[in-house]
Amino acid sequence: MKFLKKFLIFLIITIAVIVALLYIFNVDYLLKAVRVVYLNGKTTAFLDDYEYFDNRVVEAGTAQPWATDKDYNKVPATQRLEDAHKTLGTVAYLIIKNDSIWHESYYDGYGKDSKTNSFSMAKSIVSAALFKAIMEGKVKSLDQKVSDYFPEYNHGYAAELTVGDLSSMATGLDWGEQYSSPFSVTTRAYFDDNLRETVLGVKVVREPGRDFEYVSGATELLAMVLEKATGQHLSDYVSEKFWKPMGAENPALWQLDEPGGIEKAYCCFASNARDFARFGKLFLHEGNWNGNQILDTTAVKTMVTARFPASPQYGYGWWLNYYLNRKMYYMRGHLGQFVIVVPEDNVIIVRLGHTKGLQTEKDPHSNDFYVYVDEAYKMMGLIKENEGVGNYKPLTKEEEEQQENK
Repeated sequence: MKFLKKFLIFLIITIAVIVALLYIFNVDYLLKAVRVVYLNGKTTAFLDDYEYFDNRVVEAGTAQPWATDKDYNKVPATQRLEDAHKTLGTVAYLIIKNDSIWHESYYDGYGKDSKTNSFSMAKSIVSAALFKAIMEGKVKSLDQKVSDYFPEYNHGYAAELTVGDLSSMATGLDWGEQYSSPFSVTTRAYFDDNLRETVLGVKVVREPGRDFEYVSGATELLAMVLEKATGQHLSDYVSEKFWKPMGAENPALWQLDEPGGIEKAYCCFASNARDFARFGKLFLHEGNWNGNQILDTTAVKTMVTARFPASPQYGYGWWLNYYLNRKMYYMRGHLGQFVIVVPEDNVIIVRLGHTKGLQTEKDPHSNDFYVYVDEAYKMMGLIKENEGVGNYKPLTKEEEEQQENK
């Protein structure tokens, strides 16, 4: 009994010391990370983590439900596709053809109205909001300086940083895009309660506008610019300019850093597969939504065109690929969230799930992207069974570790 009492006293003192040290070294956000992630049995951010954060509602207006194709769900998923769904934990998979839902599958208890975290698909939404603000004259152009909004950026390399650099990931920001390290700025941004201070504390250490480097801090800073330029919360602006005009069937949620705070704009827009797909339709029709020109055609074309020849995989907030002799562009999230647009065939493919495929240094597109496209095209009869990139294989232990360290 005495031993147990001493052990409990020792344990309490140890925990108190650890908590005190976290506050002393300004990493107390790790307490929230442990509570949200590890106490839920996870090792990273997860689909339903929006329930553990403060959120701002992205209000919906009058719903415009999707039409369903006359052949809706008549063609079953291929075995290769089902294997990928099982291995990677897919929760939603949609094929939209000619603006009608052609195939729709849900797994793991999720359905058409289930909200899930978008992760970095939100970056495409923020970039769309930038181009809308330019269209409305609230931002002058892609060349407008960030220092016009934040004087902290009026010296050195930072003085050259533009809103276009933020959207195209050409910032020169000293931002470490590590998701697995508890001490990375990305982890701090996800769990800390003063996101503005975190972002403004990151220096521009290289000349901006020169080359592509994917950093989440670029999108967060862009959202801070848009908040000043529009005089609205990002959620409210996106609701007014996109979510309501596009007839979203459900309100969305956007995670905040603290109650009444700023949106975690580089991620964390929670919605469902059908409503996420609306951005695919908007871009498929070059900014026109059922006769309403929400975005200029030239803006859409700019966003889905590579800014740098050396980085053909990225435009302004959208990922780009030329595959199956077709141009494809897509929204992408951390755990294999995709809204893939193929204009040539009037096709949109949406996938949401718990895990993404292997990402290597040789290919900027993870290998599951090819599975979702290949199998959709086989199901629609647009390619033959032997076409595509080959059989999808589950990750090896070594590949899983490599993926975790990305």
